[in-house]
Amino acid sequence: MRNQLSILFLVLIYSCLDTANNNELIYQDEKNFSSIRQVTYGGDNAEAYWSFDDKKLVFQSNYKNWGLECDQMFLMDSEDTFESHVPKMVSTGYGRTTCAYFMPDNEHILYGSTHLKDNKCPEVPLRREGKYVWPIYDSFDIFVSDLEGNIVNQLTKEIGYDAEATISPKGDKIVFTSTRSGDLELYTMNLDGSDVKQITDVLGYDGGAFFSPDGSKIIFRASRPKTKDEIDEYKSLFSQGLVQPTNMELFICNSDGSDLRQLTFLGNANWSPFFHPSGEKIIFSSNFESERGFPFNLYMIDIDGKNLKRVTHSDTFDAFPVFSNDGKKLAFSSNRNNGGTRDTNLFIAEWKD
Repeated sequence: MRNQLSILFLVLIYSCLDTANNNELIYQDEKNFSSIRQVTYGGDNAEAYWSFDDKKLVFQSNYKNWGLECDQMFLMDSEDTFESHVPKMVSTGYGRTTCAYFMPDNEHILYGSTHLKDNKCPEVPLRREGKYVWPIYDSFDIFVSDLEGNIVNQLTKEIGYDAEATISPKGDKIVFTSTRSGDLELYTMNLDGSDVKQITDVLGYDGGAFFSPDGSKIIFRASRPKTKDEIDEYKSLFSQGLVQPTNMELFICNSDGSDLRQLTFLGNANWSPFFHPSGEKIIFSSNFESERGFPFNLYMIDIDGKNLKRVTHSDTFDAFPVFSNDGKKLAFSSNRNNGGTRDTNLFIAEWKD
């Protein structure tokens, strides 16, 4: 009995410690989180996407302690943490990769990679006149790989940027961003790369698209230069393989591109949107309440543009929110608990509506 009581006492102590640690990662008024678990502990870690069965996630990292010079893709079980060991790399280790996503069979992923052009990491652009810019490498193509890192198919072979691919929860279509039309537009295709269809055709950057849970709608981020100066600047940067992501709003449309409409009118950068499991709300990252670019926090909004609600209350950076398919967990990237460094780590929260 004494041993049983001792064991029970220890279990209670460790349970309390775990709860305390979880609570320390939850900031005041973050009422949608019942607990949070930190997954990575260094580098820039982002875009963690769930397998269709919610048992695994794939994410990208550039953590130098893992021997990386730029983003590569890594696999994890849903309960893993990487404070003391390195996850399994599932990209080639060559070039730069972006935006991995599980295929419906849970045994393959797709992702964008520059490795066919050069085994080395492509050059990272510097700020232009003090302004933050993103590279749109024309060497990105979309590949399918098994979970051992073996590429089994190349889905795009057009000249220019092809990346940011995600898959409908129905398991039948891919949406991705491409420059094949001469601008950054959205396209859909079948899982084997066939039946490519352009679904947006407005000047500006359309990217980071995701299907609704029933596959009927698509949410994405977009820039929409209006004035002559804005258009000239956008075209000038685009000609250099760059975009400036400081002014973006969210747009929503049917999966064939019809009924396109702007969802947010907040100003600054609104991006990394993802559908709530109900299909009636969008979670996204924004700095619209910030005067100097930071912080970024997570927000929720109805698909009719009403009922904007703040979800996180960070003073730095929260982004890339992705719900598990069962709706019970939210993976996201954050600067919280990084010891004052610039590290962006992955976190998984237990979600409550």
